[in-house]
Amino acid sequence: MVNIIWVFLTVIGIIFAMVNGTMDQVNEAIFNGAAEAVTLCIGLISVLVFWLGMMRIAEEAGLLQKLSLLFRPIVKRLFPEVPNDHPAMGYILSNMMANMFGLGNAATPLGIKAMEELKRLNGGLDIASRSMITFLAINTSSITLIPTMVIAIRMKYESASPTEIVGPTLIASFCSAIGAIIIDRYFHYRRTRKG
Repeated sequence: MVNIIWVFLTVIGIIFAMVNGTMDQVNEAIFNGAAEAVTLCIGLISVLVFWLGMMRIAEEAGLLQKLSLLFRPIVKRLFPEVPNDHPAMGYILSNMMANMFGLGNAATPLGIKAMEELKRLNGGLDIASRSMITFLAINTSSITLIPTMVIAIRMKYESASPTEIVGPTLIASFCSAIGAIIIDRYFHYRRTRKG
């Protein structure tokens, strides 16, 4: 559906530019936007590679394992159906750690693997389990300690203080995560009471 909306908006924009005689400005905007996107992506790749390297060092040093052990009791309460030794638990914890450090792109493959393991735990059904719904809610609204990618974008565009967003991001992401958990639990208990 989103693809249809984007195509519709693009076609309307091009028709509007043709009617108003501003196609040259549209062409210029397309080429400038494409060039800026490539430049921005190359700049973000360096930051992403740095933080992925730091995550790898933390993993090799055992820091991620210690953080996972610290968060395991909380995660176990959020996902009571997932056994402690199940691979889904490891992927969920790794995904949460990557999201905490603002590595959304690096967290995505871990989130996909976690969903695959949760689906396997759900018997391969195409219906989302309670754990899958909870994971989606938490993954979407995860707590971010260091918004790495946003800081990188702010640095790229020469912000006077690119790290000033750390505090507000932490507060906003904490509130969104708590809100997601409350809403998830509310609808779960409401559904189980009806059933």
